[in-house]
Formats: sequence, structure tokens, C-alpha cells
Amino acid sequence: MTRKIILITGGQRSGKSSYAEQLALSLSPNPVYLATAHIWDEEFRDRVRRHQERRGAQWTNIEEERLLSSHDVTGRVVLIDCVTLWLTNFFFDASTSGHESDVDAILATVKAEFDRFTAQDATFIFVTNEIGSGGVSENALQRKFTDLEGWMNQYIARQAEEVVLMVSGIPVKIKG
Repeated sequence: MTRKIILITGGQRSGKSSYAEQLALSLSPNPVYLATAHIWDEEFRDRVRRHQERRGAQWTNIEEERLLSSHDVTGRVVLIDCVTLWLTNFFFDASTSGHESDVDAILATVKAEFDRFTAQDATFIFVTNEIGSGGVSENALQRKFTDLEGWMNQYIARQAEEVVLMVSGIPVKIKG
């Protein structure tokens, strides 16, 4: 297997995760689901549980909030859901330590981690949100996060062999 990166992007509830799961299953009978979410509350815990039940036993489930590269996925098809939540984990840590204004430092950290992770020979399917498509937030912290995510999405898209934009449940191939 040679390395391949696929990026699936779109708005909330656009069908990104379902499409990514179907794609992963079409490429492997036992793909890896790498969940990046931090469980903040019971509602979110229930959402995660429902997603796991929907996926079924053929998936290898890994929960990893930050250090994706600590997992050996060589030779596997791995769905990373999602970039937005992964970035939130870094951004939240920075904002609670008073360093949220250093978006460049956070971006450098996540790019380096992305590069370490995707150096493996595997098929990577990254799911991300297209959060910059709306208006500009009045909240300075939100604007900084939107910048971070937009720049990271661009970084991943440049390296991806395929990029798919989900619009109302319809996949629109925009690269590859």
C-alpha cells in the first residue's frame, strides 16, 4: 500500500461522516476509525456512542485527542473524524494557558503532527468542517480558531490526492 490522503469537507450536517464511512468500507473490510473528540458532556457522550453503534464491529475504534502519530496504522485505511475537533483540543489547551493568540505556533504544532502521522503508508480519510464559509464572527477567539482551521484545511488539501466537498448529502469532487 502506498500513502494516500483524502479530505472530505463541508458544513455541519452535510453528510461528511456518513460519506467518509462508506468510502472507508469500500476500501477495506476493517477500516480504522480514529476519533479525535474530547467528550465534554453527556449529550456528546451519547452522540459518540450512537456513532460507534452505527459503525459496527468491522471497525477498529481508536480515540486520540492529539497525538495521531502515536498510532501505527501502516497498511490500513483510517478515517480521522474530525480535524475540527482535533484542532479544538490544541486550541483549547492554548486558550486556557493564555496562548490562544499564538495561532501560528499552534498551526506549526499541528502541521508537524499531521506530517508525522501521514508519513505512514496508509490511506488517510480526513473529515473536516468548512467553518469559514459563513460570516465573520464578532468573537475574537472564534475568528482565531476559524483562521487556524482554514489554514490547516488548506494544508491538508494541498497534500491530498482527493478532496470532496459535501453539499446537502451530495459529494462534489473538487480535487483528484
